[in-house]
Amino acid sequence: MARTEHGDDLPAKERILRAAEDLFAESGFDATPTSRIAERAGVPKGLVHYYFRRKADLLTALIKRLPDEQIDAAWVVVPGDIAESLRRLVSELDARLARSRMLSHLLWREADTHRAVRDALHDRFQQLVRQVRTVIIAAGEGDLAVADVDSAAGLLALAVSYRHSVARHAGDDPPDLMERELNFIADALMARPAPG
Repeated sequence: MARTEHGDDLPAKERILRAAEDLFAESGFDATPTSRIAERAGVPKGLVHYYFRRKADLLTALIKRLPDEQIDAAWVVVPGDIAESLRRLVSELDARLARSRMLSHLLWREADTHRAVRDALHDRFQQLVRQVRTVIIAAGEGDLAVADVDSAAGLLALAVSYRHSVARHAGDDPPDLMERELNFIADALMARPAPG
């Protein structure tokens, strides 16, 4: 078997997925034939089809490789300090994105033409909204209006999602933790206590 850039010590299925991720990111899904994936992975073309019946199944498998964005609120919540709690949440989400920047770039780009990718990214966004909401409620210690919490969670999730969708353009500089935005959200939430 030919030596591959993904290493012969990896199982064939893993080499195929890594090759597909690299080639889809370089050339796009539609412009990458399975024969190139097989060549890059150092496997026969038939083995690609053995593991992944359709080329679209490779995209589905790559979606599952995105890092888990579910963060335990106890890790980030500072009771009584919404801004710091959100800062910690955003920092952890950014760290997880950094471990999958190329894959994230690939999936954001393919979301326009592949429903499975779009649906998976939508599900991840909804999970992010719920997670931000949980952190705000825990940090606010129950003194917040539900409608305001829901609005704040949606807005912050949109901002984080946007940042992650364009992260590949940011270069190697550490990401801005959105200090002004986080402080604005925290101040707005604390300015209007829950109705009595």
